[in-house]
Amino acid sequence: MPVTDVHHDLDTRTLTIVADFAAPVERIWQIYADPRQLEKIWGPPEYPATVVDHDLRPGGRVTYYMTGPDGEKYAGLWQVTAVDEPHSFSFDDAFADLEFTPDPNLPVAKAVFTFRAHEGGTRSTFACTYASAEALQQVLDMGMIEGATAATNQIDDLLAG
Repeated sequence: MPVTDVHHDLDTRTLTIVADFAAPVERIWQIYADPRQLEKIWGPPEYPATVVDHDLRPGGRVTYYMTGPDGEKYAGLWQVTAVDEPHSFSFDDAFADLEFTPDPNLPVAKAVFTFRAHEGGTRSTFACTYASAEALQQVLDMGMIEGATAATNQIDDLLAG
């Protein structure tokens, strides 16, 4: 499985996931740059994603919803803040209603995804920082580690074709 490390720190309000893939940086970048590929790995397997809007450039937005096993939909959005193709991108990651309005009752993460060459493949680091330790704890209690790990682990299947 690609996820090699998961670490959260309430003092620094961070959640970090590290994953290694047997593919070049440019190939891993393409998964996030292409909405149809992103759909295959964003969200755990039992909550597949549908990307509605995809504008991966500074000031752009990516909107999506995940559909649960019983048909319920959960929306989210990225407000893209920086892009250094194919090495990194940053965004504010928010839960939203089905109109893609951020939910003020749920935490927003400052997310930074980085990709670098590592041992013939790519090491990806997904780091999220929350406004408070309570906000981080809230997403941890919602199963963020398990969901994000299951989602990230789908990348190997996508790469295999």
